[in-house]
Amino acid sequence: MNFNSGSTPQTRTYTGTSLWSLLSDAGLQVDATRKNDLLSRHVLATGADGYRVVFALGELSPDFGNKPAIVAYAETTGAGSGPLAAADGPFRVTAPGDIKGGRYVSQLVRLRVQPSAATAAGTGGGVSASFAVSGAVTTPLSFDLKALQAMVPVTQTVGANVYTGVSLWTLLNSLGLRLPAGKNPSLSMYAVATGSDGYRAAVSLGEIDPGFGNKGALVAYDMNGAGLGANGVARLVVPGEVKQGRSVSNLVAIEVFAADTP
Repeated sequence: MNFNSGSTPQTRTYTGTSLWSLLSDAGLQVDATRKNDLLSRHVLATGADGYRVVFALGELSPDFGNKPAIVAYAETTGAGSGPLAAADGPFRVTAPGDIKGGRYVSQLVRLRVQPSAATAAGTGGGVSASFAVSGAVTTPLSFDLKALQAMVPVTQTVGANVYTGVSLWTLLNSLGLRLPAGKNPSLSMYAVATGSDGYRAAVSLGEIDPGFGNKGALVAYDMNGAGLGANGVARLVVPGEVKQGRSVSNLVAIEVFAADTP
């Protein structure tokens, strides 16, 4: 695994068990009445020093984000394979593909799977004309098409479609994130997108932060040079997924949260 620790490049070879498999084997609980309820949930990884990092379950699921994070218990060095160094072990969560190692949680003591704290409800379905951003932001605000088009546009290609919209990371930061205390505080935060039909999907801020996961999630308002039509004024688009379950159409809300203290 390659990542930066500060400005120092790191290359590590870990042995461990898949984080997704570990959680799945423990028996993930979901609300069977909600479609893809798993995608609205997250896991909070906590180190012995209280350092906390969020992974969205949709980010980890092999059917969706498929991030190959592991809970490592050994490392291969020039001297061979052996237990992790005391500063990292006995267990360490990894975040392969991240630019920096902020989501590598050393001296792991707890994995806590949590439901979404979202309270926004659907509006009964149908085409949305605007959506509200609320929660852990300084300036809660509603966005319509005009407001989105006034922001710096970005594009993402997903399958055969080219989407134009606003970076989710940029949009949230434009409203001022209310960060919790601690090191790398945004890494213990997540956002939940809700559609007009009540469908929800979570994205960890660590996975979209350009300094860490750098996943180009965007709030799209255009597809292939035209409006979204039946998909509403805006659609959350998460590129690079196996399935597009976290691409939420007819957005009515995006809520931002700091993960609860266990």
